[in-house]
Amino acid sequence: MAGNAPKTAGILALQGDFEAHVKAIDRAGGHAIEVRTLADLEQCDGLIIPGGESTTMLKLLDQEGLTEPLKRFAAHKPVYGSCAGAILLAREVTHPAQPSLGLMDIAVERNAYGRQVDSRIARIPMPEGGDLEAVFIRAPIIRSLGAGSTVLAAYNGDPVWVEQGRNMVTTFHPELTADLRVHRRFLDKL
Repeated sequence: MAGNAPKTAGILALQGDFEAHVKAIDRAGGHAIEVRTLADLEQCDGLIIPGGESTTMLKLLDQEGLTEPLKRFAAHKPVYGSCAGAILLAREVTHPAQPSLGLMDIAVERNAYGRQVDSRIARIPMPEGGDLEAVFIRAPIIRSLGAGSTVLAAYNGDPVWVEQGRNMVTTFHPELTADLRVHRRFLDKL
């Protein structure tokens, strides 16, 4: 009955709030592992890039030799980025400009809601009904979307949860709430 075993969601554990994503995946019925090496990445059916500091994450990915393997991984398996992870997945980053992995055809503006003191918790109405609790911490704003993008949630007119093919981003931190819809949707992609 190996076919019934949960798929493995890797959580990039170089920097940022990866532990909260591990707990959310486990609560959502998946199996999570922390990814720090290429051997860890090779065990995964999908990868979550957590919030944190995007420039630091880029440096650590390079130091650990994970940048190119991660791009190859993403060519066949789903990747989900929350907050700083969304910045890393974007094709274009502004305010200031910085390199990214370019895994999704989106453009993001870093820290667009303001500084740490401008962080907030919002209730976002969902198209299927009910609200989604969204925690924004120095969050980026998605400024443009490429073809094939599906906006799953918006806040103040800006997309905050976007899917493009097998990949997905949120500009908020769903791992800091009890709501498991984002993590369950990612697990469904594995």
